[in-house]
Amino acid sequence: MGLMQMEARLRTSPLPETSCAYLLQELQMIWDEVGFEQEERERILEELERECTEVYKRKVDSANMSRARLHQALAESEAELTNLLLSLGERSFPGRPEKLMGTLKEQLNSITPALQEMQLRKEARLKRLKEVQEEIHVIASEIAGIPDNHNEIIVVNEGDLSMKKLDEFQNELQRLKKEKSDRLRKVEDLKQEIHELAIAMGMEPSMIISDVHPSLSVGEKSKNISDSILNMLNVTVQKLKEEKRLRMEKIRGLEKALTSLWSILDMKFEERQPFAHIKLFAASNSSFLVLSPGILAIDKIDQVEAEVKRLDQLKSSKMKELFWAKRIEVEEICKKSHMELLPSRSDMDNIMTLIVSGKMEHEELLNIMEEYMSRVQDEAVSRKEIMDKVEKWISSCDEERWLEEYSMDEKRYSVSRGAHKNLRRAERARVMVNKIPGLVEMLVEKTRRWEEERKKTFYYDEIPLLAMLEEYALLRKEKEDEKSRQKERKKVQSQLIRGQPSPISSRPSTSASRPPSSRGFNRTSSYSPTFSNKRISSATNNAPRPSKLIAAKRSLFIGKEDNAFEI
Repeated sequence: MGLMQMEARLRTSPLPETSCAYLLQELQMIWDEVGFEQEERERILEELERECTEVYKRKVDSANMSRARLHQALAESEAELTNLLLSLGERSFPGRPEKLMGTLKEQLNSITPALQEMQLRKEARLKRLKEVQEEIHVIASEIAGIPDNHNEIIVVNEGDLSMKKLDEFQNELQRLKKEKSDRLRKVEDLKQEIHELAIAMGMEPSMIISDVHPSLSVGEKSKNISDSILNMLNVTVQKLKEEKRLRMEKIRGLEKALTSLWSILDMKFEERQPFAHIKLFAASNSSFLVLSPGILAIDKIDQVEAEVKRLDQLKSSKMKELFWAKRIEVEEICKKSHMELLPSRSDMDNIMTLIVSGKMEHEELLNIMEEYMSRVQDEAVSRKEIMDKVEKWISSCDEERWLEEYSMDEKRYSVSRGAHKNLRRAERARVMVNKIPGLVEMLVEKTRRWEEERKKTFYYDEIPLLAMLEEYALLRKEKEDEKSRQKERKKVQSQLIRGQPSPISSRPSTSASRPPSSRGFNRTSSYSPTFSNKRISSATNNAPRPSKLIAAKRSLFIGKEDNAFEI
């Protein structure tokens, strides 16, 4: 119907040749000329109208689709822009219109520049984040000691590309860089410390560092700064420090020993010079010294140790000489004072054993021997007064023996050369003999007082002096009693010869009843066998000549034996 109405209008108005109405008019003229029926014409017109409707519909559908795509593109652009703003952490974009105006294409064209700008920003931000994360990964792998895998893909979270996130990664990167720098510096410091310690102790530092980890060797590009490497370096440094401490303690001890030996042996400067370097370790703060290369090397320590051993042997030899000199000096004082050896022979032997074994130091030996010397000298001084009296007593006993021998000489009064000298000596001897009892009493008193003060026995050539004095007094008393009995016997004999009755003939003679073998020196031995034998042996062993005391004791019996033979 539409085409028919159009046909009616076309008849009254001129149309362009290319228009649809002109073509329809042309078709109408052809139909009229051909003579198409009205029905045929209407059918054809309906077909044309249907075909036109379908074409319009297709066009409308295409237009709708194009509009929908524009709407979708616009929406997607707006959504993408919004997402980009959110992921980049920006609230707005200055080039984005606040409200879209105009057609869809105009609206799309107005938002496209902002979208493109945000996409460029995203790509730049994404690239920067990836670079930072890759750098963080590399440094973190170095710190953790994990081998760096360059083929590993770093995934960046595109949902958060904000500057805040980038700042966080950059701060983390800066922290890791600082930590890496600190670790590298610490590794270098530890390597330097290992180098200094090793050089001072005569070791090869490169071998020690390579043993820790090959990557630490000189010329290696990679630097391992992991905790395990730092721990191993620290352990190595501690071991070297401990070894250094032990060596320093050893060489400090050797230095003290060597200095002491130098002083004891009075070593010359030229002999000390090869080991002068160890004087550096004498100070208490020697651990802070800057050590020269090889000063703590094993061979140098061995050299010092060998020198100490050599000087120690020399010192031991000198100490033996000193000991024997002091021992002889002490023994001479004891021998001169006729007293027992204050340091016993077992003590002296023990000292010699300690010297040989090296367990006694020179100062200790000097102190001990000086102490012994002081004790011996004090003892000798305390005994001097008594010893003077003892010498006087022994001298008096000698004079007494001489006087008895002189009295028994029948030619003592003959005129001969030197007889007057013997007479004068006999007079002096009688005076000395008469003083013996008082002298013995004085000696007993002084000896007892000395023993009470000292709380010990006074010995004379290993014999108690009081026992000697008591025995002497007893023997002297026996001698005097024997002389009295001999006088009585002589008186009885003289009366018998003259034929005169003896006033005491009725009294038995005690001396006559004794066997001859009980008189003389043997009788004295039977009186005190243990003491006398001990004294005789002691006097024989300790004196270059027979003991004066033994001679004095014997002198008491010379007269007794001679008188017995006269009877």
